[in-house]
Parts: sequence; structure tokens; C-alpha cells
Amino acid sequence: MATRRHFIQTTAASLGAAALGWSQGKPISPNDTIQIALLGCGGMGMGDVRSALLNKGVKIVAGADVYDGRLTRMKELHGKDLFTTRDYREVLARPDIDAVIVATPDHLHARFTMDAMNAGKDVYCEKPMVQQIEEGHPVIEAQRKTKRILQVGSQRVSSVVYQKTKDLYQAGAVGKLNYVEAWIDRNSAIGAWQYSIPSDASPQTVDWDRYLAHTAKIPFDPIRLFRWRNYQQFGTGVGGDLFVHLFSGIHFILDSNGPERVFATGGLRYWDDGRDVPDVMLGVFDYPRTASHPAFNLALRVNFAAGGGPSQMFRFVGDEGVLTLERNGVTLAKAPKRAEPGYTIGTFAKAEQQKHLAEYRRKYPETKLTADAIQPEAEERYEAPRDYSDHVDHHANFAAAIRTREPVVEDAVFGFRAAAAALACNMSYFERKVVGWDPVGMRLV
Repeated sequence: MATRRHFIQTTAASLGAAALGWSQGKPISPNDTIQIALLGCGGMGMGDVRSALLNKGVKIVAGADVYDGRLTRMKELHGKDLFTTRDYREVLARPDIDAVIVATPDHLHARFTMDAMNAGKDVYCEKPMVQQIEEGHPVIEAQRKTKRILQVGSQRVSSVVYQKTKDLYQAGAVGKLNYVEAWIDRNSAIGAWQYSIPSDASPQTVDWDRYLAHTAKIPFDPIRLFRWRNYQQFGTGVGGDLFVHLFSGIHFILDSNGPERVFATGGLRYWDDGRDVPDVMLGVFDYPRTASHPAFNLALRVNFAAGGGPSQMFRFVGDEGVLTLERNGVTLAKAPKRAEPGYTIGTFAKAEQQKHLAEYRRKYPETKLTADAIQPEAEERYEAPRDYSDHVDHHANFAAAIRTREPVVEDAVFGFRAAAAALACNMSYFERKVVGWDPVGMRLV
């Protein structure tokens, strides 16, 4: 199979930043600095800050978290003058803060996001945008009412690789789409959310009641704080942590609103450590026909104890080609279609065989095979630079939107449609039923 490689062109500050002229070295005065705060100073939040600060004119000035050790670490990383607090409302009350990154556990996403927008802040909210389906419309309404910028943190929608895939799809690269499949597999303790727990975690160093917020009151348990993804009370499991990335990518590439029928299964097969969410989840989905794509089926998988094979894959399958996405590139594979339909006449009587073959050859005359007539399978491979980061681009797009007030792709409506499909998986899994969903009205059916 012949493979041709192409490199996707990017700029030093691609996408949103480039749109503002930053890549041409446009000067930014101190008055133009975007001052941001981090709400939830865990690993994802600190990573978001690192990506945000790689863009010109962005400064971190505050952080909020319920664990004192993370507030100390924020000062170690960003300076002793950084404002820190256990109470996120003290951050929202500061007039010098333009935008916040909400990187809390999932159960606080909707509340923190709405409070921040109502306080006049723009918001970058980590995925999933909401923990419960019923939180979706209130967040959408808050964004509409306040007219703040809200960008959900599934960075694939800002990826040049996903944009290239979208361009190829829209150009007809796969023909008529009929099937999409994707998986994310892991085989490590960290990959299965077995995060480290600090030895000093205690009721004195953790504001436990503030962490529980509106959820059930339970005794202090550091495992449920530092490994919150494993518990329905605080997280959204495989669906909200990983499936939501895949839904975001599909919806971006296909301009899709989401599935209309959801079924999920799986189980707790390996990491039986007290968690109450599965470590293997499979989902199948019916997507309806729209103006941008035909009806198709989707299959998703996550396995936290996969002993081999590709850890991630994303395939868009059509009758004329297949687009395969990996971390840093997309491959378009095409196999030539057989011009003749062929025949199966071996069980017919000899006379019927001769009659059928004669009629067949009138429609499809036999031709001599030549070297020039052989059409090999072909692949076109499009790759981003090795050091490319869609995280940085996603934060660049957020900063650009703050400055221009232009809408972002992954706003509240987009974020809810991706989150709702993932949360419907959880509903299907735990309630053992098929879930109906209205992807346009964004409501359970």
C-alpha cells in the first residue's frame, strides 16, 4: 500500500492567536493583559494554566482550592503575590480578574461556571460542562443572559488535525459515511485514576464541607477527594471523562448535534478498589440523518486494563474511504471498488449457468488485465509538527474570544450536547436501558 505524507501547516501561535495578528509579533501593552484565575488547582487545572500562559498577554493572578497544599504549590509556581483562597467566591469578587478556569471535580462545574458568568467573568470550563443532564439548560441560559464567553475544555475542537479531518470529510473523502468507531485504552494505575494522596491531607488542611457542596454529607475521606473520578458523587466516570472527548471530536468534524439513541454496557473488571464506576465501558449510538451527514452508527470503548494494541483510535468509515485519526495526524485510506458485481452461479443447473453468464458478459465484457489497469490501495497521511499542542491552541482561542468577543466553537450549547451524550451513557449503564435523546431540543425522550 502506497502512503504519501503531508505536513499540516501551523503557525507559532496558530488558530485563535494568529487571527489576532499575534503570530506577526503585534505588540501587547500591559493594559491588554488578560488576568485569569484558577478554580480547582489539581493536575488538570495546573496543566490548563501552563497552556494558557504560553500565549502572550495572559497572566495568572489567583487560585482557589479546598486543599491547602495545592494553594501553597500555586504560590511556588506563580509567585508569592498570587492571591489564594479556599473560597472561590472571593476570587469572583475581585474586579481585577477577567476570566477563570473551572477545573474542579465535575460536581462543581455548573455551579462555578454560572456563578463566574454572573460575576462578569469569562469562563474556560473543563469537560464535561455539567455533571447532571438537568444542569445543561441553566448553564446555556446563564451564558445567553450574561453574554460572557464560555469555552468548554475539550481541546480537540481547536486541533489542526481535527480541522484537517473536517476539511477532508466535507470534501467527500470517505464518500457516504455509515459508521464511526473510537476507543481509548489504558493499562496503568494513573490511567485508571489511582492518583497519589498527600500524607498531610486531613480535616485541618482540607475544607471538606466546601468540597461536598450540594452532594450527600459523608465523613472525611481523602481518597474521594484526590481520586474523585472514581465516584458518581463527584465525577462522571468513563462517560464524562473520556467519551465526552470523542463526542466533541465527532460533533466538530461532522457538524453534528448528537445521537438520538444510546446504549451502554461494561463493568468493573480489574480496578476493583472501592470505586463505583466501571473500568470497561462500551457504547453504541444511533445518529440521525442531518443536512451535514447521513444517518450512521457509532461505537465507543474504554478499557483501563488493555494489555496491548493501539491505545487510541478514531475511524470515520464511508463507502469510498476511511479517515483514521491518531494523536498527531490523520490518514485517509482508499481501496478501489470492483467495477463488476461478480456472480454466484455454481449451484445452478449447467444450462442456467450458461444463460446467466452470457447475460452477465453482455453487461460486463471481459477485458484483459494489464499492469496499467491495476489500481493499488492508497493512503494519504497528514501530520502536525511533533511539538504541536491542541491544548495551547484551545487556550489561544479562548484568549482571542475574550479580546474580540467573537463566539467560540465549544460554547455552552456545544458543550452540553457533548456532555449529554456522555451522561446518557451513564444513565444507560446504571439503569440498564436504552436512552432516547433529542439532539436538537437537547432533552431526554
